[in-house]
Amino acid sequence: MKINKDLIAASSTPIVLAILAEGEGYGYAILKRVRELSRGRMEWTDGMLYPVLHRLERLGHIEAEWEVAETGRRRKYYRITEQGRAQLAEERQQWQAVDATLQNIWGALVIAPVALPRGA
Repeated sequence: MKINKDLIAASSTPIVLAILAEGEGYGYAILKRVRELSRGRMEWTDGMLYPVLHRLERLGHIEAEWEVAETGRRRKYYRITEQGRAQLAEERQQWQAVDATLQNIWGALVIAPVALPRGA
């Protein structure tokens, strides 16, 4: 199943904030965690992740710092701020409201069986 790009974009902020609420991380580790959490259904790219990280940093929801990894390679590590934790709580409430609404609609919806073409 391929997830619609609009849905991926809409969910990127709470996903990134929630991952960073688990602990600091760098870009590739965040991409890997998204893949793990989605069981491979969400394949984010650098081109999708870094604009989100830069926007969250500009808004004060996350902070970034360059560090040298054990491999000797420099990596930019991101961590959530208190303001980011407050935003995550707000995002969570909003997504729970959307989810509850969809669950209510789908629970009440009667879907007629799809008619197969003759001879199928």
